[in-house]
Amino acid sequence: MSEPITHIEVRGGNVNNLKNIDVDIPLNQFVAISGPSGSGKSSLAMGILYAEGSRRYLEALSTYTRRRISQSNKSQVQSVKHIPSALALRQRPSVPSERSTVGSLTEAFNVIRLIFSRLGSPVCPNGHRIDPTIQIAQAMDRPGDKMGMITCPTCGVQFMATSAEDFSFNSTGACPDCQGLGVVRELDESKLIGDENLTIDEGVVASWHLPGRNFMPKLVATLGVRTDVPYKDLTDKERNIVLHGERKQYPFDFHTGTGRVFHAEKTLYENAYEAVTESLKSSKSERSIAKINSFYHFSTCPTCHGSRLNPERLKQLVGGRNIAEVADMQLNQLADWEATTKASLPADMGNLANILFTELDDTLRPLLELGLDYLSLSRNGNTLSTGELQRIQLARTLRTETTGVLYVLDEPSIGLHPDNIQGLIHVFRQLIAQGNSLVVVDHEVDIIAAADWVIEIGPGSGDAGGNVIAQGTPKQLVADPNSLIGPFISGSAQILQEKHPAKQPTGQQTTIHIDDHFNLHDLTASFPDNQVTAITGFSGAGKTSLILDSLVPAIQAQAQHQKLPSHVTQLTTDLTHVVSVDATPVGKNTRSTLATYSSIMNDLRHLFADLPESKAKGYGIAYFSYNNKEGACPSCGGLGNITLDIQYLPDMEEVCPVCHGTRYKDEIQQIKWHGYSIVDLLAMSVEEALPVFADVPKIERQLKQLQEVGLSYLHLGESTPTLSGGEAQRLKLVSHLTKKQSGTLFVFDEPSIGLHPLDVQTLLQIIDRLRTHGATVLMITHDMDLMINADHLIDLGPRGGDAGGRIMATGAPLDLVKQPEGLTMTYLADYYQRFLNH
Repeated sequence: MSEPITHIEVRGGNVNNLKNIDVDIPLNQFVAISGPSGSGKSSLAMGILYAEGSRRYLEALSTYTRRRISQSNKSQVQSVKHIPSALALRQRPSVPSERSTVGSLTEAFNVIRLIFSRLGSPVCPNGHRIDPTIQIAQAMDRPGDKMGMITCPTCGVQFMATSAEDFSFNSTGACPDCQGLGVVRELDESKLIGDENLTIDEGVVASWHLPGRNFMPKLVATLGVRTDVPYKDLTDKERNIVLHGERKQYPFDFHTGTGRVFHAEKTLYENAYEAVTESLKSSKSERSIAKINSFYHFSTCPTCHGSRLNPERLKQLVGGRNIAEVADMQLNQLADWEATTKASLPADMGNLANILFTELDDTLRPLLELGLDYLSLSRNGNTLSTGELQRIQLARTLRTETTGVLYVLDEPSIGLHPDNIQGLIHVFRQLIAQGNSLVVVDHEVDIIAAADWVIEIGPGSGDAGGNVIAQGTPKQLVADPNSLIGPFISGSAQILQEKHPAKQPTGQQTTIHIDDHFNLHDLTASFPDNQVTAITGFSGAGKTSLILDSLVPAIQAQAQHQKLPSHVTQLTTDLTHVVSVDATPVGKNTRSTLATYSSIMNDLRHLFADLPESKAKGYGIAYFSYNNKEGACPSCGGLGNITLDIQYLPDMEEVCPVCHGTRYKDEIQQIKWHGYSIVDLLAMSVEEALPVFADVPKIERQLKQLQEVGLSYLHLGESTPTLSGGEAQRLKLVSHLTKKQSGTLFVFDEPSIGLHPLDVQTLLQIIDRLRTHGATVLMITHDMDLMINADHLIDLGPRGGDAGGRIMATGAPLDLVKQPEGLTMTYLADYYQRFLNH
């Protein structure tokens, strides 16, 4: 009799920076993978375990089916044995469309629609309400012409019953005026013109700042409008030309920055209104559309009042409520509605009601366990945080109650309050109890400490990582000198970081008052300028509403002399500029590299184009770009690899056989600077390149900045979309570290995503540098290390949704933990005490 299989065996793992690792992953256990940002954790979890587990499962399907499914490529690994079929929940779920709601994402609204169709109390065309009956529930199942027809017992009129589809705002049930969006868009005239004390030359016409409209002030001057006097002093005729002037072509002279003049006979004039409406027609990018949308006022649809549904559908009731009222309930309130409904139905509908509501309860249970009880089914999907989206994904997975599956989760703790972590761990235990295996990539110490087995990848990032440096139970890691996470589990790590004094301590503070926005009502918040403030609280407590929906747009509007958002009634601040920093990937395709994202690539191209040999051969700067046909390898087009479509097998990526992955034509690689071709230089790490460019100040300066934020191990030609969240975040900050930042607000949304506690310490040092340059920093965070190291803290709560939206604590964190109020401060005090005792 063979011994039972207890481990997945990975041998010779070489995905990305993994260095031929051999590792055993226990089956039917909760395994955590830890390590610094960029060390190779996700390469092991997603690049080997998930990729191989899902690929092998798909290989069991028919070739016809496999051609229609996106498949993973075969991993760079010698062998993987005993791996179950795998499912993955990724670190960053895609943002849902404006048509998505919590109800549609969780599929709970599908059940609600069915409940309203089968258990509902309809109203006949003559206005008579009909009590729910089993006959009405059967109407949709009748054959032939009678399908869906019901008869009013009062007046005898026959009419069509309402199907589940008729209650869908994405189908036949949509409101006829807003097409199921719940909002209507109107151009806000007050946003077209800024501060009327400014002149047209000074930019008072805000809509002429849109792309392609910057010459309108000069053009309108040729139409007889004075552009050098305050807008308020213009005549009615001049204002009419600005606001309503005819869309017409005029002769116009364009003056370039070099002093040259280009004459155009037909230059189109667009007034302040048309500049917005015409921009909207031609804009494709999300950034452009967001900028154009700032000129519009989005108001609740007057027909459906935001319910998204045709008002006719609201006549049908279940348990005394219409479907819009049920959708607006919080998830934890639906149980009472269920009880009321069951009690109101006739006895012969009891079985049907039990079947339908059991389906609803099964859908809701994991959502409630994961702390999402405060959400309503009608909540817009695109307003959910990353953590909320991940938990919805996880809840849907849990509900399937599979067995024998390998679940691979990438940072499931994102956006989770410490109080929700225990609920998440409970869900993990349920997955294991159902007979599954679980691999979790995470940095949350409490999650790692709760694991059955921990694998640490490191010791550093990039080339300095890729090895298994420690593994064992959390208790064994505490005693392992090679473990990087052990000191954080035991509480022996140093969590308080040294701070440098701010160069310009102003004593000023920024204050905002919000009248009414989601769960924020009559709320005033203040935080000190030139300090680091942490915004904390439960998921759904109002952090995003306060900072990203209110403070950021208010500062931007005030700086541009525009009106504040309608829900912001007061803003007192000296801040004039906002920089938002998150951990989303940098660059959208493999053509984006570290060199192209910085200006190093541009400097390199000029360096090579200025060489005597290049000039002799007529090689300009275009020849030294792999994105131009002059320099790119003709076989792969400058990508460095080619993709082969092998029909039902996964697409195969091969290194380009012509350029061997260098991206460039061979003749371009023959041009040398100090003995190096441009390919040689792009293959260097930042650290290797520093001495090479010691005499090229522009490039050396950028290399030193990359070194200072801890990215010295990255290669200049490294593809930026493959960088980890922490690496992407630091790369975005590079350009800000040497500039004076007084008057600038840096907003970090969940900055510890993807960061090991040691990486968090590096981030704190970078934030401290920003502060010493005069910056004001806000961090929306659940990370205890970030909270305790902040200068100031604002905690929202006490919980999420309707139970949130209040300021529970505000002040210096080290003062607040002495007498903690609210759950967040209680957890922070316990955390601080754990490390203080060491």
